[in-house]
Amino acid sequence: MSEFQTAVLLADIALIIAVARVAGRLARRLGQPSVTGEIAVGVLLGPTLLDGAVSAALFPTEVRPYLGAVANLGLVLFMFVIGLEFDFARLRGSGRVTGATVLGSTLVPFALGVLLGAYLLRSYDPADRPAFVLFIGVAVSVTAFPVLARILADRGMNGTWLGAVALSAAAFCDLAAWTTLAGLQALAGAGGAHPWLVLLVLPYALVLFLGVRPLLARYLARRGSGTPLSAGDVTVVVSGALGSAAVTQLLGLHFVIGAFLFGLAMPRLHTAAHDGLLRRTEHTTTLLLPVYFIVAGLKVDLSGIGIEGLVQLAWIMVVAVTGKFAGTWLGARSQGVPARGSAVLASLMNTRGLTELVALGVGLEAGLVDERLYSLFVVMAVVTTVMTGPLLVRLMGRGDGAPALLAPDLAAGRGARVGAGTRG
Repeated sequence: MSEFQTAVLLADIALIIAVARVAGRLARRLGQPSVTGEIAVGVLLGPTLLDGAVSAALFPTEVRPYLGAVANLGLVLFMFVIGLEFDFARLRGSGRVTGATVLGSTLVPFALGVLLGAYLLRSYDPADRPAFVLFIGVAVSVTAFPVLARILADRGMNGTWLGAVALSAAAFCDLAAWTTLAGLQALAGAGGAHPWLVLLVLPYALVLFLGVRPLLARYLARRGSGTPLSAGDVTVVVSGALGSAAVTQLLGLHFVIGAFLFGLAMPRLHTAAHDGLLRRTEHTTTLLLPVYFIVAGLKVDLSGIGIEGLVQLAWIMVVAVTGKFAGTWLGARSQGVPARGSAVLASLMNTRGLTELVALGVGLEAGLVDERLYSLFVVMAVVTTVMTGPLLVRLMGRGDGAPALLAPDLAAGRGARVGAGTRG
């Protein structure tokens, strides 16, 4: 890497951080999560505008691999945080409403997505047709847990019953999506030089949960309750996440799977330690993830999709939105949640954001989709995330929301009984 390339790389990172900050603030002023603006500016700086002249001038081809390395580092930490924030206890105690919501918001869009995948086979010729069809089903089934958590916090819903149901359902959807995605990547790479290596992921996961987890628990517990983690402790944890990402990459799965697994395997820390670890890693991802948005945006080219591409985008939008809304709404209604509360829950579960972008990136690298279809799905991810805020305003108003929609006694009789069940 020459001195000039080093200078360009540093200037690009500075530009990306500044532009992402402005775009994020603008998005928040428009009532959107900041990640929406950051993803959108990533697409705008890509080859879509001016036939790629902007992206070619700002991000020379010889510098892009180094930007990709920085983006991957941010992605590893982001996926680690997703696993760290996953709360198994919430799933055990969230009740039948959450279970029905999970089933509806996962199975219905997945089934419609499989049909969409079969339809798209007329225009695409993937190397592995079954894996392609199943990946499309996963791609329309994703819910962005971190973006959803931010939306709930911004609207004062994160401590409410309905917010807890949405977070629990989104967490389970994420877990199911990443598990399925790992299986699909293994299936797509089954023809590689060493396909048997993928099978080692299962014993590796057992080592993490049965070996590394108790060791980490003893190591981190030595400071006692209420004491924040030291810089050395954080270094150990982050090194573990990076190492785990490297292991799954070597085994034939994407490195995000390893980072996510390490986050899942982390022992449950006391509040001060957990918040401190989360704060330190989030500070780093805040700086590095915008680089990922730009790198992802450089692969999105909407300038030449044509009429056929627009038709495909329309079908993708219809399947993604209809599947999430219908599945979530029917699942919630089946457990006595009133129609309006079910619609609020469906609006929340339709949020995709960065989680969708990461899943699409994995599919693109695994050869499950090409850059054209990847671009169409990125548009879907942005649009469905943008929809959430206006829909919530429409259903609940601009304040903290209608209290009747947020309490456990969502309906007379059966609704009250359902709410009581979810608290246990």
